[in-house]
Amino acid sequence: MDLNTVLEVRDARQLAAWRTGDAWLGGGTYLFSEPQPHLRRLVDLSRMGWEPVAQLPDGSLEIAATCTIAQLSRFAARFPAPAAPLFEQCCRAFLASFKIWNMATVGGNLCNGLPAGPMISLTAALDGSALLQAQDGSRRRTKVADFITGAGRKDLGEGELLRSVTLPARALTCRTAFRQVSLYGLGRSGALVIGALDPLDGSLAITVTAATVRPIRLWFPTPPGAAVLRGTLDAAVAGPEWFDDIHGLPAWRRHMALRLAEEVRAELAPHPSSPEEAAR
Repeated sequence: MDLNTVLEVRDARQLAAWRTGDAWLGGGTYLFSEPQPHLRRLVDLSRMGWEPVAQLPDGSLEIAATCTIAQLSRFAARFPAPAAPLFEQCCRAFLASFKIWNMATVGGNLCNGLPAGPMISLTAALDGSALLQAQDGSRRRTKVADFITGAGRKDLGEGELLRSVTLPARALTCRTAFRQVSLYGLGRSGALVIGALDPLDGSLAITVTAATVRPIRLWFPTPPGAAVLRGTLDAAVAGPEWFDDIHGLPAWRRHMALRLAEEVRAELAPHPSSPEEAAR
């Protein structure tokens, strides 16, 4: 897409006042996919030199906003953590060609805020926190599950930048389960459910994305029974929060989210010893 209203592309390393019509440019796969008549200047982050993925001294993982999907996939292939397979599963959940993989960024996927964004799924499921930087240089953190507030909506101020996402060390030790469904082969996700079982205390987190307008992350101190999981998920999602678009009606998305959540629970939770225990 030729963005013929853009008059300037500025290197983000050169400080300048933010103004109306500015936008951060990461990989550009969304910006250049459709008309952006409101834009006048792009602030290019590609030369910032941020390390794509770095393991911090405390064992947590910091993923730069400019890390591409291809870079994250290559890192995960040699990352020894138990949760590492989830990275590749989410990378493969993109409705994208290899060309997009090599340009699209983790930060861009989060900042688009689309329900089917698989980097939202990955980072929300692993209890990630987003580091945000304002124009005055001040920084704040927010959980990824709270960063996305609706379909295409996120907790970003004017000119605020998503710098990175940090995944805690403990989340990386979790055993995970992944389920995804689309209306048609290689289609956009209609429901995506991830489970993460903590080996230290036995708690279980189940995260639903794509089916809902925002990430729904449920945490249980011990793995629940099927009935409890279903009731908790249904109570956590208000009717209008089941997403509705050409890729799936709300009723179908709810049905699939509940079904996939139960599959994830059954894969990760110890088998109950009785029907009464299963219902708890």
